[in-house]
Amino acid sequence: MTNNFETLEDFLGTHLIYTYDNGWEYEMYVKNENTIDYRIHGGMVAGRWVRDQEANIVKLTEGVFKITWTEPTGTDVALDFLPNKQIMHGTIFFPKWVEEHPEITVTYQNDHIDLMEASREKYDTYPKLVVPEFAKISYVGNAGQNNETVVNVAPYEGILEDIRSGKFFDENYQHSK
Repeated sequence: MTNNFETLEDFLGTHLIYTYDNGWEYEMYVKNENTIDYRIHGGMVAGRWVRDQEANIVKLTEGVFKITWTEPTGTDVALDFLPNKQIMHGTIFFPKWVEEHPEITVTYQNDHIDLMEASREKYDTYPKLVVPEFAKISYVGNAGQNNETVVNVAPYEGILEDIRSGKFFDENYQHSK
């Protein structure tokens, strides 16, 4: 695991796998200065994956980075990464409808934006389910910025083991579909 994150430029292009203390496992690719891709491998929306999510990505202080965004579902997310210490803290603000109907969101979001927006209007959004959790970062890879092959397939059983063991990407951090 790389332990040399100081500037925002060091953090951009980073691919991370982390597990929240509640057991939920996520994967995040910091694609560039305003975009992330991610897959969800555990928790109430396991199986969900998203590409090209617009996000606010900033350096808080040396080695500490914050990513925030609002999804088409109405879910708000705020994540603080300390990759040098292999920890992060995240708070997810799930609308009531996602808590009650998580299966609607368990898909490749990019192909179902209209469904997410319609569900947000159809179902209750309040009260929100607030999930604040610490997480341990178990994988850090340098994928480079704007690498379209990092998150290019749906999550599947064993994908995280494939990534951690070096079977998913080639020597240039490329993955073919």
